[in-house]
Amino acid sequence: MTDEIPEIDSVSGSGVPIRGNDIDTDQIIPARFMKVVTFDGLGEFAFFDQRFDENDDQKDHPFNEPQFQDASVMVVNANFGCGSSREHAPQALMRWGIDAIVGESFAEIFAGNCLALGIPTVTADHETITELQDWVEEHPDEEIDVDVGNETVTYGETTIEATVDDAQRRALTEGVWDTTALMKSNADAVAQKAASLPYVDD
Repeated sequence: MTDEIPEIDSVSGSGVPIRGNDIDTDQIIPARFMKVVTFDGLGEFAFFDQRFDENDDQKDHPFNEPQFQDASVMVVNANFGCGSSREHAPQALMRWGIDAIVGESFAEIFAGNCLALGIPTVTADHETITELQDWVEEHPDEEIDVDVGNETVTYGETTIEATVDDAQRRALTEGVWDTTALMKSNADAVAQKAASLPYVDD
């Protein structure tokens, strides 16, 4: 464990419902917005083609609605984040303001890319997710509490049992989810190990 990586036991915030199965990474962040040197500013392009028409006029989408602008917990349906493995997708969502995603299921690579940013991807069954989406639409200002360690999601007077992948749960709650920062914080140990290996040349 390192002081540089926060432990993520829970995430709380208001919700935003994104309905539909098989929402792929091209819908989350269209490819033409990936020609950037850094990920800064990607948030404004999240779901761009679902939010705007060819004249850049707004379409009907939760990310455009004023009541959801401060949301940090996204509630999605099945196979969210499928398609190409672009890491820009969770980067765009994070920079829009999303700190956790609750859904029916996630594409494996997308969930891994979320973990690398410290964004929990928590699952529950279809009926449970639909009820949560309905509640979010009716209570856009109220908080959802995603308890990663205990694998629960609480909203209003309701607490539901959820599932967090075991490896993801351990990485988040033990503060070892950011592998780049983890290697950096252990740079001396890595250098010592490298120096002791006969096949590593200075």
